[in-house]
Amino acid sequence: MISTLLKYLSAVLLLTVSIGSANGQEDTSDNPQTLRQLIDQYKPGQSRFLLRGYADATFFAKKEETSFGNARLVPVFVYKQSDKLLFEGELEFEVENGEVKVVLEYANMYYQLGNNVTLRMGKILVPFGIFFDRLHPSWINRLPTLPMGYGHDGIIPTSDLGVELRSGIYLGNMKANYSIYVLNGPTINNGEHEAEEVGMLVNKAGVDNNNNKAVGGRFGAFPFRDQSLELGFSAQSGKLGNRGSQFEDVSAFLYAIDWTYVKNISFLKGIIDVKGQLNFINIEDQTYVIDEDGVIEEFNFDNSSKSTFFQLAYRPTMSANALISSLELVGRYSTLNTPDEAPWATKNTQLTLGLNYWIDWRTAIKFAYQKDKIDSQEAGKTDSGVFFLQWTLGF
Repeated sequence: MISTLLKYLSAVLLLTVSIGSANGQEDTSDNPQTLRQLIDQYKPGQSRFLLRGYADATFFAKKEETSFGNARLVPVFVYKQSDKLLFEGELEFEVENGEVKVVLEYANMYYQLGNNVTLRMGKILVPFGIFFDRLHPSWINRLPTLPMGYGHDGIIPTSDLGVELRSGIYLGNMKANYSIYVLNGPTINNGEHEAEEVGMLVNKAGVDNNNNKAVGGRFGAFPFRDQSLELGFSAQSGKLGNRGSQFEDVSAFLYAIDWTYVKNISFLKGIIDVKGQLNFINIEDQTYVIDEDGVIEEFNFDNSSKSTFFQLAYRPTMSANALISSLELVGRYSTLNTPDEAPWATKNTQLTLGLNYWIDWRTAIKFAYQKDKIDSQEAGKTDSGVFFLQWTLGF
């Protein structure tokens, strides 16, 4: 406070001296703009703080159980140090099975290097495809659940510790964007504590377990002038094993293809929203030896997994009826296939159908029915259906 006051007093004193020694120059004492320009030279940086986020509450009903499920509060903190420097972070407070869980989804510094180039470092949302980087908040996700293979225990990267450079560019007359990142990267389950998951990719942000870093990125292009369609390609590569272990040199290559098409279709009197992503996870061949209760087992399998989701939404925004224009129909088909010979082998399909009522542009009540068919090595074949009701609000 004292140093700031001294700076202002110095500015006023400097202005007074310059006026007193005019030496034939024009008197500027009646010019307020001159005073403002001089004071601005000594003005400290202005900062801003913004609180955003979302909240949701869910009810579900299935054959074995009917219950009010998770309730979440997810605040997003944005601190602006200057026009170029920001901090952003997201915390998730969730009530699950009667306990409150707190998760740091992401927290990173954000610096604008140029008009179209930004740099961020910390715990970042990994721009592998479109779902977690853009769609994971519940008021943006059109359904109460996630596609198969996604989530904190999924096979798709979500968030990690690292650094990312992203930018928007022109390729001729076509707009495009790209992201390049370096992360600590995923690890591999060695079966020491969870023998049934040996060889599985583990996506958890933490201290790097080896001297290698995961390197990846995404490129997206808008082939149409109205930018209604975006096509994206993502890839990531890195070693997985702990330093000095038999898996130290085992590497993984992941790639994905995604698409987004959003268009106001006049003859349908509404907006069509099409999204999807194909994911491919390939881990180097390796013989996995596990000791389970004194019994030695060896596994040698093609460690490749795939997951997909296809989503279609339609909202009749141009209807003259206020109720109808506030409704949205959504459908999503999702699959997850893991290695056939792995102890965690599974072939899953999921169909989710939903109806959303939008109270306003960021508040919705969602009704959905989800049908899961699972054929796993561990649990066999199961076929289940669940009804969901979710109220979500973005702020």
